Amino acid sequence: MTDLFPPAKLGHVAANMVAGDAAHRVLSEQDFAQARAEIMQWDGYCATPLVSLPALAAKIGVGEILYKDEGPRFGLGSFKALGGSYAAQRVLQREVSKAVGQDVSLEDIRLGAYKDECAKITLVSATDGNHGRSLAWGCQRFGAPCRIYIHAEVSEGRAQAMRDLGANVVRITGDYDASVLLAKKEAEDNGWFVVSDTSWPGYSEPPRDVMSGYGVMTQEICEALTQAPTHVFLQGGVGGLAAGVVAGIRQYWGENGPRVVIVEPKLAACLFESARVGKAVNFAIVDETLMAGLSCGEPSGMAWEILVQEASDFLTIPENIVAPAVRLMARPLDSDPVVEAGESAIAGLAALVAARMEDDLSGQWA
Repeated sequence: MTDLFPPAKLGHVAANMVAGDAAHRVLSEQDFAQARAEIMQWDGYCATPLVSLPALAAKIGVGEILYKDEGPRFGLGSFKALGGSYAAQRVLQREVSKAVGQDVSLEDIRLGAYKDECAKITLVSATDGNHGRSLAWGCQRFGAPCRIYIHAEVSEGRAQAMRDLGANVVRITGDYDASVLLAKKEAEDNGWFVVSDTSWPGYSEPPRDVMSGYGVMTQEICEALTQAPTHVFLQGGVGGLAAGVVAGIRQYWGENGPRVVIVEPKLAACLFESARVGKAVNFAIVDETLMAGLSCGEPSGMAWEILVQEASDFLTIPENIVAPAVRLMARPLDSDPVVEAGESAIAGLAALVAARMEDDLSGQWA
């Protein structure tokens, strides 16, 4: 159907969707409303573009393609700019309230009313780059020390971007999941506070705040449309961003929402494997993917609660279509606009184009 990409075999699991209320229970309407009310007050806030790609849509034979370009968000060049910074603010709100013995508002943290107290609270996280950049930016704005753990394959450019935002960056020799474990251990040993987009038993508030922050992006998308899209393609990772978007979509469109497709690298497919076996499981990463921001072997439990009920399909994409997808955005067809997007940010678009090259798979979604 198209010569845009080299031959690519996608992995596909049609999800056995479970009925439930996770899209309202795990992330409530109030969670999203509180995040929107605060983030819209941040200096520099404005809605990011929902970019139409009509030439590409015509080329692959679909009615319309809309790409949410998060690159301009607060100048961070990250598709996760919202979640980590908002979760940082919420952790500081909770911990400062405990320290001073009275309720402290998000506005108090934003305006620096308790800057001395914030300066004593160290926030830490493991990252492949995007979440860490958001957290570092939030800590810089709110006056809290920030410590970021990265694994061996994270580029030096990503590490320097976080240092430029004031973070103390610690590189380990292991993979992403090893960096998560080290961040947790050193936080426990030193009285620091983990701000992770991954939940685990007994740890849920920061991941919920991270996902709530992504609701701002979802609301912008929905309000720009006159009707629900037919399909939404979302990159996976631990699942936090995807689950936050999916929950927001369900709350906005109800039963008229789109078919949700989760996309991961074949080399880091924890959500795909979880869908295949019917429960949240870990995936052993052997080789690192070019999509470094999606190189996660362990799904977030809270995110999986939502995705198992709301996602219709799980896809894996091979490495050989990543660079062509990045080039396609940078050097688009005909009059389509140029979009600067990294390897992890284009996963959904790459999957859509590649899926249209597979008649059997594409036919299932018609």
